[in-house]
Amino acid sequence: MITVFRNFARSKWAIGFLVLCGFAVVFTGAQMDVFSSFGPKHVITAGSRSVDPVQFRQDFDRIRQGASEQTGRAVSLEDLVNENVHVRYLEENTRKLGLLAWAWDAGIRPSKDLVIQQIRQLPAFFSQVSGKFDEQEYMRILAEQGVTPAQLEQEMFDQEVLTHFGAAVGAGVRLPRVYGAVLASRAMETRDGRWFEVTPAMIEAVGAPTDAQLTAFLNENAARLRMPEFRTVSVVLFSDANASTAPIAEERIVERFNFKKDTLSLPERRTFVTLTAPNKAAADRIAAALRAGQTPQAVGQANGGVRPADFNETPRAAVTDPAIAGAVFGAQVGAVSDPVQGRVGFTVAKVTGVTPAEPATLEGSRSALITELRQEDVKAKVFSRVEQYEKARNEGKSLQQAVQEVGARLVPLPPFTQDGRLPNGQQLSAPTQIVENAYRLSKGGESDVIDAGQGQYFVLRVDDVRPAALPTLAEVREPLAREWVGRETARRLTAKAEELANRVRGGEDIAAVAASAGASLTTRTSVQQSPTSQTELGQGVLQGLFGQGKGQVFSGQTGQTAWVVGRVDAVHPAVPALAAPVSEQIRLRGSPEMGNAISELVVEGAARKTKARNDPALALQALGVTAPTTPAAPAAPQP
Repeated sequence: MITVFRNFARSKWAIGFLVLCGFAVVFTGAQMDVFSSFGPKHVITAGSRSVDPVQFRQDFDRIRQGASEQTGRAVSLEDLVNENVHVRYLEENTRKLGLLAWAWDAGIRPSKDLVIQQIRQLPAFFSQVSGKFDEQEYMRILAEQGVTPAQLEQEMFDQEVLTHFGAAVGAGVRLPRVYGAVLASRAMETRDGRWFEVTPAMIEAVGAPTDAQLTAFLNENAARLRMPEFRTVSVVLFSDANASTAPIAEERIVERFNFKKDTLSLPERRTFVTLTAPNKAAADRIAAALRAGQTPQAVGQANGGVRPADFNETPRAAVTDPAIAGAVFGAQVGAVSDPVQGRVGFTVAKVTGVTPAEPATLEGSRSALITELRQEDVKAKVFSRVEQYEKARNEGKSLQQAVQEVGARLVPLPPFTQDGRLPNGQQLSAPTQIVENAYRLSKGGESDVIDAGQGQYFVLRVDDVRPAALPTLAEVREPLAREWVGRETARRLTAKAEELANRVRGGEDIAAVAASAGASLTTRTSVQQSPTSQTELGQGVLQGLFGQGKGQVFSGQTGQTAWVVGRVDAVHPAVPALAAPVSEQIRLRGSPEMGNAISELVVEGAARKTKARNDPALALQALGVTAPTTPAAPAAPQP
C-alpha cells in the first residue's frame, strides 16, 4: 500500500490533485480544517482567550451559591437555566473575553507588579488584628472560595485592562459643542401662558356605586385584586418551651473538664511584626535593617512603602502559613527571621514579645462547661422525643396521640403564601423548610420528621388550603367603592376639561371660558423649565406649557382630583449670554455618557474582530441540565 502511494505522489496526477486542494482551501477556508474536531472544546472562545466546560461549571456554581444566599432559599442549576441566566452569562462574558483578547493583541498589558499591588490593597485580605495585608488570610480566603491565586491574579489582570481601557476612552471623548448648545437652548427657553383648574365642584358629584357596578369593577381588575393561595399549618415542636435549667452533676463537669483541658488552656502567644516584600532582594534589605535596630515603620517606608503588619498576643494556630509560624515561634524575643517565601512575596518577621501558655482551671471553666452540658442534654432529650414519636406513629397512633405521648407541642401558624407572606404582607418568622414542605403536601397531609439543623426537628400538618381566588364583594366593598368613585370622578373631570379646552380651541377667549366655569385664571410670563417652576406650578402645568407651540391649547391632570386647561401665549428663545455657560456644563456632563456608548461600540467591534463566540449546547452539557422547552406558537387561524 505504501508503494502505491509513493508511486502516485511521483505521477503527474498528484500535481493536479494538489492544485485542486489548493483551490479548495482558498475557496472554503476553515471549513476544510478536518483536524478542528480533535482540539479541546470551549464554552466561550475569543481569540487566544477561552472558557472551558470545567471553568464554566465552577463560575456557574458560584452564581448559584450567590443566588441562594440572596434569596434565602436553595437555588438549583435548573432554576438558573429556566431564567436564562446561562444565556446572559454567555453573552456578557463572550463580549468581555473578546475585548480582553483584542486588548492583549493591541498591547494593553498591565505589569505583574501592578496586579500584585492591587491584590495587596484589597480589604478582604487584611488582618483583623493589624488592619494590614495578611498573606495567611489571603491564602485562607482563596481556599474557602475554591479559587487559586493564579485565577485571582488573572481576574485582577483583566480588571486592570478594563479599567485602563475605560479611563482612556473617557479621557478622550468630548461631546460636540452643538449638542450642549441645543440642550441649553431648550432648557433656557421661557414661555408665557394662561390657565385655570378644573375641580370636582364643576361636575356632578358621583354617587355611591351599586352592587352590579362594584361587581363589574371587581371583575375588570381581577388580575390585580386576586388573592394568592394561603395555607394554614400546625407544627410539632419537640423542644421544651424553656431551656433546661436542671443541675449538672459535679462528676460530669469534672469529666468534661479533663477531656477538654488542653483546648481550654491558653497556648503560648507571641507579639510580632511582619513585613512582606515583592522580591527576595527587598526582603533581605528589610531583614538587615531590622537587625540594625531600625523601626519596622521606617524600614517599610524606605523599601517602597511596605506596610508592617502587627500581631499582638497571637497563638501559633492563628498563623495560617506554617513557614511563617515556624519562623516566629522558633525565634527568641527581639530576633529577626530570615525571609520566608509566600505566594505574594517574601515575609520577614521580628518577635517583640512572648506570653507563656496558661493552663485552664476547673473553676475558671465551670460556667462554660455547665452551659455546654445543658445544651447537650436538651438536644439529647429532643432527639429522644423524636425517636419516641416515630415509634408511636409506626405503631399506628395518630399525630395528636403521638404528640401527647412524647410530651411535644402542636403549634398552629397563621395563614401564609408560597413565598412565606402573611395576609398583612409581612414575612412569616419560621424556617424556610416549613414553607417549602407546606406547599408540597395536600390538605390534611402530614410530613415526616424534618431535620432543621442545630438539633431542631419538626413535623408539619397542613390544616387548611385556601385557593387563590378573587375576594368576595363583602370583603372589599369599602375600599373598592372608594376606588370606583375615584375612577368615575376622574373620568368626569377629564371630560369636563376636554369640553372647556375645545371651547378655547374653537376661538373663545380663555378668560371668558374660565369665568363661565367659575374658575380663576392664572397668567404667568417668562416661565422656565426648572425644579422651582415645577414645585410652584405643578408638573401638569409645566408639561402643558412646554409641550405645545405658540397659540396652542393644552389640558391635563395636575393632581389627584384636579385638571388644568391652558394656552401658550408666547415662546421666548434663550438668551445666548446666559445659555453659553449652561451649554458647556451640559457638554461636560454628557461626555461620560457618550464615552459609555462609544465603549459599547468598541466592545462589540473587539468581539467581532477576535471572532468571539459561545456554545450554549456545550454550556448546558457542562451543567448537566436539559435546555428549557419553549412553548409552541399557536397555529395561525385558517381563512
